[in-house]
Amino acid sequence: MAQGGQDLLSKLADRGEDVVGRISDIPGAQRLLEAAGSLKERVDDLQKKMRGLEALERRVAALERKVDQLSRSSAGGRSTTRSSAAKKTTTKRTTRARPKPPTGGGAS
Repeated sequence: MAQGGQDLLSKLADRGEDVVGRISDIPGAQRLLEAAGSLKERVDDLQKKMRGLEALERRVAALERKVDQLSRSSAGGRSTTRSSAAKKTTTKRTTRARPKPPTGGGAS
């Protein structure tokens, strides 16, 4: 039985070599092999880019968590600062009066 298995494998190997040899004789087969090779390269590049995107997504998620924590911890202090800054700005605008241009029309 082991001898029969070896014969089968050697026959398959011989046929595979024959097929590979014949592929170069077929006109469209060369282009097909080139397209398959370039497809493999494209898929590899796409996988590398996707791995990079996953890392960026993890970094963005971590930064979003930090922003949420910072906004929660300083929410009370910032709201007070903003309201006082708004009051100061409003006060400056109301106390500063624009000079009126002299009117030269009444004594002609």
